[in-house]
Amino acid sequence: MSDALSITASRVDPALLDLPWSTPLAEWPSSHIVFLPKGISRHLVRFASLSGRVVAIKETTEAMARREYDMLGNLARLDVPCVERIAVIAGRTDANGKPLPAALVTSHLKFSLPYRALFTQVLRPDTATRLVDALAALLVHLHNIGFFWGDVSLSNTLFRRDAGAFAAYLVDAETGELHESGLTPGQRAHDLDVARTNIAGEIMDLEAGGRLEGGVDAIAIADGIVSAYHALWAALTDRESFDADESWRLTERVQRLNELGFDIGEMSIETTADGTTVSIQPKVVDAGHHQRRLIRLTGLDVEENQARRLLNDLDEFRARSTRFRDDEEMAAHEWLTRVFEPVVKSIPWDLRSKLEPAEVFHQVLEHRWYVSQNRGRAVPLAEALSSYIDEVLRHRRDEATLMSPSTETLSLPIITDSHAVIDEDDDGVDWRDLV
Repeated sequence: MSDALSITASRVDPALLDLPWSTPLAEWPSSHIVFLPKGISRHLVRFASLSGRVVAIKETTEAMARREYDMLGNLARLDVPCVERIAVIAGRTDANGKPLPAALVTSHLKFSLPYRALFTQVLRPDTATRLVDALAALLVHLHNIGFFWGDVSLSNTLFRRDAGAFAAYLVDAETGELHESGLTPGQRAHDLDVARTNIAGEIMDLEAGGRLEGGVDAIAIADGIVSAYHALWAALTDRESFDADESWRLTERVQRLNELGFDIGEMSIETTADGTTVSIQPKVVDAGHHQRRLIRLTGLDVEENQARRLLNDLDEFRARSTRFRDDEEMAAHEWLTRVFEPVVKSIPWDLRSKLEPAEVFHQVLEHRWYVSQNRGRAVPLAEALSSYIDEVLRHRRDEATLMSPSTETLSLPIITDSHAVIDEDDDGVDWRDLV
């Protein structure tokens, strides 16, 4: 290895030096490689083991690697859901002194799934819709903080289960730009048009391979991101006017945004000269309303819909308890120690990589409802938990490290390893009946 090897990292892991940087990535020995399936990428991407965790390594130019490394850092500071940067490796040469490409190292996002991993035989319309809705929410979040993506697609996104929905994470930031003054309508429209085009192509690719359920319209699915995006963007940014004696409308707007998972950091309020009309418009909107409340009360850091689901159970627990009805913090502590933690700790060790704890808890609650409906009686949580472990969780495939980031492009053929894909319903229960 050349003495000119350069490692840029916010926290340098000494194990980085043990990886064979003097060897082209395509020729790395199997002792360093984690054989996770992946699609074709415009860059060579391989997965490796680093200090007991899985990382993605992408060969690219030094300039592009450093640019993407910096961008991922900026997005992380802005609380944008994205993969975690680890390092840029530059100055690589082979044993003969021939220059090798630079490498960007990012962390594998545990419990995340590329869109192609969410089906086995066919992609159902409701799964496609939930993926597109998650991507639309991510795009609104990005545009809200002034990020122009430039290459929006399902392939450049990872998805985590989120209480019956999905949460989307940005994977590839190499084409992105941050604009402190915000994005123009033209920039937002361009990203949305790219998203629609790419999604249509990705769904058509599935269709060509016979991977779409009958009746699925690829164009309609792609159009879904446009309608979902516009609806959410309008809810966050539209100006609203009402009579001065309807001040409750302001509270209603705040509550509506909270229900969508956003907090208002700043709002513009204007009144007419005669004081008869009030206009309001959110100016600063932050995602993660339910996440922040759950962290404050319990310390649990989960996805937004999972947080909403857990908070609903916490609020029900509090309503049933006469001791904690007026003390939210004490009720939260009691719920955490008496309800949530016992469920999580009851999961056998060999099953804990199936799903993350918050998703397990959500599914246990859904399973209890399902079983109660079938049996015509209220099933205790302990009974539902035992049934869920044996009948549902035990039959799922592990999702902790099932797949890693993929940067498939439509210009290249997509190869899917038969061991890479999982059926989101392979647990033996049709979860469409539960939500």
